[in-house]
Amino acid sequence: MTVDTSVMRKFNMSYVRRVGALEDSFLGSGLPYGTARILYEIGLGAETVQDLRTRLGGLDSGYVSRMLRTLESKGYVALDRDPSDGRRRLVALTEDGLKQWDDLERRSEERAHLLLDPLTQRQRDRLNDALATADLLVRAATIVIDPVDPRDPMAQEAMGRYFAEIGDRFGFTVGDEGFGDDPSLRAPRGAFFVAASDGAPVASGAVREFEGTGEIKRMWVDPSWRGAGLGSRLLRHLEAEALRLGHRVVRLDTRDVLNEAIEMYERAGYERIDRYNDNPHATHFFRKELG
Repeated sequence: MTVDTSVMRKFNMSYVRRVGALEDSFLGSGLPYGTARILYEIGLGAETVQDLRTRLGGLDSGYVSRMLRTLESKGYVALDRDPSDGRRRLVALTEDGLKQWDDLERRSEERAHLLLDPLTQRQRDRLNDALATADLLVRAATIVIDPVDPRDPMAQEAMGRYFAEIGDRFGFTVGDEGFGDDPSLRAPRGAFFVAASDGAPVASGAVREFEGTGEIKRMWVDPSWRGAGLGSRLLRHLEAEALRLGHRVVRLDTRDVLNEAIEMYERAGYERIDRYNDNPHATHFFRKELG
């Protein structure tokens, strides 16, 4: 056990006890924590069983089904087949389920006040900052970076947000070149990756072959996730993919206003080089030899 893991494990044991996660009836709801969490996620907008599994980190489908049957037997949840796709099961809270959800929300707020009330405002501010940072870092550490086809809706959503942001930061309207099919970002010569949280993309990037070397393209991290190291992790993932594709050298381009990206590339060992492509929006060009 290292110092870091000791702190993490101590916090986990302390926190789950103090928020009532170990109680048979979570917050006096009559439901164990796992089942109560399923009900809560449905109330937050999960519409299908798959949505629930995605939101809760890919829980085993059998486990989710058992908890849903419990909620259904109590009259809190209604389950139906999706008329447009019989393979999908729709989930929704009943009227009693909505009342139970409201009760869980109220009890959770009360438990949070019990934890915060003994603290001064300065202590509360410190705790809020620490918990926000811890939440972001833990989510970033546990997120999965998956390969997807660039035509996939998740990839298209990520690219839509990517082009919207760079258009705003560059001061011009970006065309639709990022929204169509780009065969260079698909196997066997390229790959596109998306990291998602709660079913929505929070980071994406691609690697492809360009003039005999690897090229990293369209790296994007959601602004609310920046500062947690997700960009650096995504960059390492893309470098590993470039190696897998047979490239010992990768190049990339960026623009002078993207200071955070430039700093990240330089920290990662990229060296500045002369222009190597005709991208009219790029001002800085980088190269790195992969180990």
